[in-house]
Amino acid sequence: MKGNLLDRLHRSTSRIALFCLAATACSGALAADVIITADRLLDVRAGRMIPNPEILVRDGKVVSIKPGARAAAAGDGATRIALPGMTLVPGLIDMHVHLDSDPTYGGYTGLEYNDRFWSALSVVHAGKTLDAGFTTVRNLGASDWNDVGLGQAIAAGKVRGPRIVPAAWSFGPTGSHCDSTYFPPSMDEKNPYNADSPDEVRKSIRALRKYGAQVIKICATGGVFSRNTEPGQQQMNLAEMRAAVDEAHQWGLQVAAHAHGAAGIKDAIRAGVNTIEHASLIDDEGIALAKKHGAWLSMDIYNGDYTAAEGKKNGVLEDNLRKDREVTDLQRQNFRKAHAAGVKMVFGTDAGVHPHGGNGKQFAVMVKYGMTPLQAIQAATINASEALARKDVGVVEAGRFADMVAVKGDPTVDVTLLEAPAVVIQGGSVVKGSAP
Repeated sequence: MKGNLLDRLHRSTSRIALFCLAATACSGALAADVIITADRLLDVRAGRMIPNPEILVRDGKVVSIKPGARAAAAGDGATRIALPGMTLVPGLIDMHVHLDSDPTYGGYTGLEYNDRFWSALSVVHAGKTLDAGFTTVRNLGASDWNDVGLGQAIAAGKVRGPRIVPAAWSFGPTGSHCDSTYFPPSMDEKNPYNADSPDEVRKSIRALRKYGAQVIKICATGGVFSRNTEPGQQQMNLAEMRAAVDEAHQWGLQVAAHAHGAAGIKDAIRAGVNTIEHASLIDDEGIALAKKHGAWLSMDIYNGDYTAAEGKKNGVLEDNLRKDREVTDLQRQNFRKAHAAGVKMVFGTDAGVHPHGGNGKQFAVMVKYGMTPLQAIQAATINASEALARKDVGVVEAGRFADMVAVKGDPTVDVTLLEAPAVVIQGGSVVKGSAP
């Protein structure tokens, strides 16, 4: 019986394969080329505009870019996306989001809902993020594998959203910012990946990678939105962070470290961490170390405005609001110092602390604190792709995904244009807006 069933499956599969080859109508069949035209394309690698580009896309990736082209007549079977009067920018990358978090639930207010409530919200947040022009994100911490599952659903075409690089559970020592710190001991709430030694760090990384993490996030210092931690406190020691980096890099994974405090930042850099998240209290020695070791800083310098304005109404506890007030301005001044010193910077907003879809509001704050509009855009495109060690996103060039946003005007003059792109293209398909 089993053999007969297998024979029938084999014959059916063979017939399907032959039909696909004959009709080219099944998944994976050759698709029509796509040609995208606009008034300008920002070459983020060279820092210049390409006039009247004609971008040939095949199977979701850029094949060629012809400058100075004019819209050709139809007739070759290609799908044409004509965007006259618009500037194209590579699809934006946010290096620090939490798609299963919603800032309108602060403190204990989220306990009214079932755990799967946050899984459902993450789908809505993914769509808002994509509509904001962010075609790739790095999700640095989620409960219950929400970001792994969401990324798989997006990749399978079941829901709309950006390409996701998931960290799954972020972790640190017992009682740290990444632990569960809001409950009494009778409830026995804890992060299942807490690690209190180098060996435990290695084991947690192996388990996270096993179930889908594509980047590892550790918590080197205390944080703003946890209880019984202070942002300046170091929580992981140098040996633990070195174990994290050695283990993750062995598996080909990058490491991001939540690190507000100066001592924790410096040890994270010494350990070889790839990106320092927040970096709020970085000092001159830390800036010099970051430059020497090539560590990237991901500084979320917009969201303090949102927390100050809406946090209390959303239920954020006063102790957390106090920490946010103490850190926000210092972080922005240190962003200015680090950028002026030539430290490598990427764009990360910590969306989930502020509403998803508002990611682009950080561009103007980055410009206010020392970057040019071009530098802020590069932080969210080519810099982010380099920090991710990926060569398929972040730049519009041959071999990379045809991910782009279109705006009316020049974002290198007015970066606020990127707060609400008119058109978003992902893999050569328009996913928001339409050609005029």
